[in-house]
This record gives sequence, C-alpha cells and structure tokens, in this order.
Amino acid sequence: MTATYLTVGEALTDIVTRAEDGTSVEYPGGSPLNVAVALGRLGHTSHLLTQIGGDARGEQIRRHLEESHVLLTGGSIGSHRTSSALAQLDAEGTATYQFDITWDPRATDLPEPVDAVHTSSIAAVLAPGAATVVDVLERYRPTTTISYDPNARPTLMGSAEATRAAVEAIIARSDLVKTSDEDVAWMYGTDDVEDVVASWRELGPAFTVITRGGEGAIGFAACGRVAVPPVKVEVADTVGAGDTFSAGLLDALDSAGMLRAENREALRAIDEDQLEAVLSRAAGLAAITVSRPGANPPWAHEATGI
Repeated sequence: MTATYLTVGEALTDIVTRAEDGTSVEYPGGSPLNVAVALGRLGHTSHLLTQIGGDARGEQIRRHLEESHVLLTGGSIGSHRTSSALAQLDAEGTATYQFDITWDPRATDLPEPVDAVHTSSIAAVLAPGAATVVDVLERYRPTTTISYDPNARPTLMGSAEATRAAVEAIIARSDLVKTSDEDVAWMYGTDDVEDVVASWRELGPAFTVITRGGEGAIGFAACGRVAVPPVKVEVADTVGAGDTFSAGLLDALDSAGMLRAENREALRAIDEDQLEAVLSRAAGLAAITVSRPGANPPWAHEATGI
C-alpha cells in the first residue's frame, strides 16, 4: 500500500564534523525533512511544509527532496538564508548540535486529502513557527492520523520545563508519539523514562514509543508494553536514525490499514502482535540508516523483507 503524508517542520543544512579527524561535510538535514525523505523513498506520496532560502544551501535541499520524491508545499521557499546545524560526531558516531535557524513558515497550498500528518523537533516548539504547526495539526486532525516526535534539541529549545509544556500540548493532539530515552531524560529530569512515555497515553495518543539506541524500542498501548530488540549493524553514525524510525512507524501503520481518522479506534485497539510488527519494521529501516554516513534513509527496494 502507499499513503499520502504531510510532514511539517524544519529543513536545514547539517554541517557534520567528525571527531577523529575534524573533517566536515554538508548534508541536507532537519528531523522533519528526514522523515519526509524516508517516506518518499519508501514509495509514498510525501509532502513537506518547511522553510528554506533561495541560496545555494536551499537549492541543495530542494534537489535532495526532489531526488527523494518529496513535494514541497507552496511558500516553502523564500528569500531568507537557509538554516543550518553544526553536528559534531563523537567517536561512536553520536551527534550533538548547534543551530542557526529561522522558523516562520507559510502554510499555503497544503495537500488534500492526506492519510497522516507528522511533525517533530524544533518546528513544534520554536516561535513564531510553532503556532503555525499547531494550526496545521488542528486543521487536519478531524480527518487524519497525527504523528509526533519531540526530538529535543536542548541547545536551542530553552529550559526543559518550558519545552515540556510545549511538547505535551502537541502530544495531546497526536495519535502516535515516538521519542528517545535521552530526550525524555532531559525534558523530565528522570531515569524512569518508560513511566513517562507510558503516561503520555493519558494525554490522548493511541500508542507511544520510546527508542533506546542499542537496547531496542518499546511501545505502550492499551494492549500493554511491547519491546523489540535492536537490529545489529555496524554503525556509521546515528544521524537520521530516529527520523527513519518515525517514518517506519507510519509506513507500517499504512500497511496495517490504521491511518486516517476513521481508523482511529482500530489504532487504539492495536494488539501485541500488530504493535510488535510495526516496531520491528521501524527498527529494521532505522538500522539501514545507521549503517551509512549521514541521514540517508533506505529506498523501497532496500526495505524488502524487513
């Protein structure tokens, strides 16, 4: 099956610097962009509402999206400078970020109908564009599935307390929420990350998911707690892994016939076997991304059998 998705959020240039030799390479990036790219490469109709400039970096992003079969919404390209993120990789390939970003998108010429809307990271909490994100989610929620990944960026998001309030406001509008143990630990100041993610269901989502790097992923739904192990690969770096996981969840839910508002009750009633299959699909796709440098999600032909 193929679905139509709208992803809302930042697109920027990742300037990736490696610890071992100090070399830098530029890639198109941004958590929402990576999700849109992953969905496009998997064969879905993938739209992206974002904000890029008409400069050289913006043109590189536009080409990357076009090559990955992602459609930019009207108003996504402006005259301002394209945002960037300096991603510094440690010896294990884990990235930390410093940002130079402007987020004030224009929500024009949006697609109709869509099966799911996804947002994540900076876009959902950074003013003034965060208000636009909320407006878009409100517009689509009556008919579509809403997916969210907080994907915290502490260097840009301000205090954990303020970020937590903004994140929970989006969670309350969502059907599906995926996060990482590191993000929850920062936002809530606790090691009891599973309890936090499980409790998010009380705000409204049908199910919530936490990824734990080399320890796999855990889903929480009405059926209970379902854990899947990690897929073992040689890690190049972790850039884009969580974003591919988010796209994998949406891809798997499409195959299960659980997208769109009319299937919301079916999503809430997801059983353990179905949830395990959804998580396993997402984990398998993310493993391909971590096996190669940069945010380079798999294509449909690479995902056969996952």
